[in-house]
Amino acid sequence: MTAATTNPSPFKADLLSDTLTRPSDAMRAAMARAEVGDDVFGEDPTLRALEERVADLLGHEAALFTPSGSMANQLGVRLHVRQGEELIGDSLAHVVRAELGAAAVLSGISSRTWVSERGRFRADDAAALMITGAGPYQVCTALVIVENTHNFGGGTVQSLDEIRRARTVTRERGVAMHLDGARLFNAHVASGVSVGDYGREFDTVSVCLSKGLGAPVGSVLAGSADAMAESRIWRKRFGGGMRQAGILAAAGLFALEHNVERLADDHARARRAAEAMAEVAPGSVDLATVETNIVIVDVAAAGWTSAAFVEAALAAGVRTYAVGPGAVRLVWHLDVDDAGTDVAIDVLTALLRSAPTA
Repeated sequence: MTAATTNPSPFKADLLSDTLTRPSDAMRAAMARAEVGDDVFGEDPTLRALEERVADLLGHEAALFTPSGSMANQLGVRLHVRQGEELIGDSLAHVVRAELGAAAVLSGISSRTWVSERGRFRADDAAALMITGAGPYQVCTALVIVENTHNFGGGTVQSLDEIRRARTVTRERGVAMHLDGARLFNAHVASGVSVGDYGREFDTVSVCLSKGLGAPVGSVLAGSADAMAESRIWRKRFGGGMRQAGILAAAGLFALEHNVERLADDHARARRAAEAMAEVAPGSVDLATVETNIVIVDVAAAGWTSAAFVEAALAAGVRTYAVGPGAVRLVWHLDVDDAGTDVAIDVLTALLRSAPTA
């Protein structure tokens, strides 16, 4: 069951995003008890404990807490790519699609992309796009971005074998790799691959604490000790220096202790809802694509536009998110329990059964 919170959702089932999770009363109590200091001076003991814990989990020397996943990613990008060089990734990657051009605006970095199926990473795609040793003639590739799980791909879990194949090629060609692991713990729970086995294949890794893990704020960037020391400087330049951030770090530590393995519940509920929708409206959900807590519904196959479907679902108390003219995204998280999932199934299957009248 969902842990008690002091601020329940106004919706019967809020499937807009797993960023909506609210800290439980137990998490709030841990935050209230946190020992704190000034983190700009490196004096917050709770924050240092969180950074050490995440670095150890991800198989790296050190880590740095950031206010957001976008900042963690952009710090990782800044470490590896000089002005005028490029990063490459798939066309749906969060770093190139949903961080508002930050690499270009903040760091003078260009980007190129390949098209993939549901964000599925293939080493050959990255190898084919990389340009190295071009001198003054072309932009050189300095970084490959991999996202795991893949948000806009619908919760796609990346293959460790493909990542390792890419790592071999990038080492040979002097190109770094960064893992946008905003939902890396979902990938771990779904695949059985440890976050460390994923993390050790990358020069830097970001993980988010404020999605399925349920902390109210924060992501962590991990890498070498030297890289994290440099990132601490750039975090300050980017406006991300924090003071008594141990209050936030305590939530992250609580999340790592209590909310990782329970991600399997989110995956199971997403799967149950996907199966129900696929049964009443064949073609609306491809069950082979439901790997974690995200379900993409082809509402156009049932005669809806995504805007109309989202509006109708909201009127019935279920909040969803349009990701295309005929596609709607549903995301399960710790604030949507079995009862909320039952409501969502009832509402969404009823809508899929009956297309709107003209």
